[in-house]
Amino acid sequence: MDNKPLLQDRPPAYNAVPGAYEYGAIPSPAPAPPPYHYPPPPGQAFPAPAAPAAAIGQQPNCTSTYTIVQPSVVVVGGCPACRVGVLEDDFTCLGIMCAILFFPLGILFCLALRQRRCPNCGATFG
Repeated sequence: MDNKPLLQDRPPAYNAVPGAYEYGAIPSPAPAPPPYHYPPPPGQAFPAPAAPAAAIGQQPNCTSTYTIVQPSVVVVGGCPACRVGVLEDDFTCLGIMCAILFFPLGILFCLALRQRRCPNCGATFG
């Protein structure tokens, strides 16, 4: 015998499947689940159900205010005082004298005794 499927053994067409909908049609939304009620603390009874806040057909009185939070941009090496200038490194007089007098080890002192200065506002940080 032939093992070819017969015409009646083929699967049904997609539009003949029960529950199928047309292309582009929006299915109905699923029903919302019922609200979950937590049990009351021990020794207390269930509270009475609350009345609806607004009658049907009325909108509840809601006032809303929007707070816009602007992100702060932090510039690496920027001046914390004026927020415009970029800090520059300046060597102090003591640091330069230590570098000259105590040559090999004095360079470390010179690097440790730097001051950072803003060319815009003149503030020094050190």
